[in-house]
Amino acid sequence: MQALVKYGRGKGQMEVRQVEEAPLEPGELRIGVEAAGICGSDLHIYHDEIKIPIRVPVVLGHEFSGRVVELGAGVSPHLLGQRVTAMPSVRICGVCRYCRQGAINLCIRRQSMGYWHDGAFAPTCVVPERCALVLPESVDFRAGALAEPLACAVHAVCEQTRISAGDLVAIVGPGAIGLLCLQVVKAEGARALVCGLEKDAPRLELARALGADHIAVVGRDEVGERVRALSEGYGADVVLECSGHPAGATLALDLVAKGGKYTQVGLFGKPIQLDLEQIAVREIQFAGSFGQKPSAWKRTLKLLASGKVDTRRLISHEIPLAQWHRAFELFERQEGVKILLEVKAP
Repeated sequence: MQALVKYGRGKGQMEVRQVEEAPLEPGELRIGVEAAGICGSDLHIYHDEIKIPIRVPVVLGHEFSGRVVELGAGVSPHLLGQRVTAMPSVRICGVCRYCRQGAINLCIRRQSMGYWHDGAFAPTCVVPERCALVLPESVDFRAGALAEPLACAVHAVCEQTRISAGDLVAIVGPGAIGLLCLQVVKAEGARALVCGLEKDAPRLELARALGADHIAVVGRDEVGERVRALSEGYGADVVLECSGHPAGATLALDLVAKGGKYTQVGLFGKPIQLDLEQIAVREIQFAGSFGQKPSAWKRTLKLLASGKVDTRRLISHEIPLAQWHRAFELFERQEGVKILLEVKAP
């Protein structure tokens, strides 16, 4: 089958290659991939800037949905033919303190699909049964392919930040993760301001359509003054930094109120400079958010089933696997929002 493979370390070193389907081990199942999305970390892998352990060669892709087409020994028979998505933490130790707490995203031996194990930029992929999650009937394959980034947003907003109804939440960066965080924030009953650059105008309008109470353009609007005007001069109760850009982190730190919460969601791919003294003197609660836990997945599927989050509206492009380079270029230029690769065999 044809798959998008990172075959060597260093920038680039990716191409569509013929690969063999992996044999099923006991407890594993094979999924026929129906839809697969490009993530910012896929771009970091392309540039070889990823901080998550990877091995090469590896098939990329961890945001996807599909149908179970084959079962390994010991897998529940009812899963055959089911419409599913999957948690990407395909290998965990199960015994470290993080695993025992349910924080499998922090497992010290975690190996993830699309990084260490072959992922979903191929017609089929293999995951352990515990990773497969049945999609709600009302969620189609394309919307279901965004369940994984939505679970990341749920983990960031609900588990790492724990916002409260009525909070003023500033979201820096109107990309896919920022727009998913926006919808989760609104589902939790908070107010949301989304900010971006001039080039993000279409994304900001989409943010407004998805429920943002306010939008702001950095460089045109005085974002800090805008936030303070909405908060009696204090600043945002919560800031979610979703851009993964150093300037976005600096802005986020400026926007958060004394005693407020700052959560870093976006990945930079390299070290950045940030005035950490501000965190101390303003008593800011600073948190990171990485991936997702099973508890976040449970809430994610409920949000999708209820219609409180619309992932389908974020899909802007669907591009054949053979044109992956074009898809990555569009992603890097931040054109559109979420790009899907068409990976099904003809």
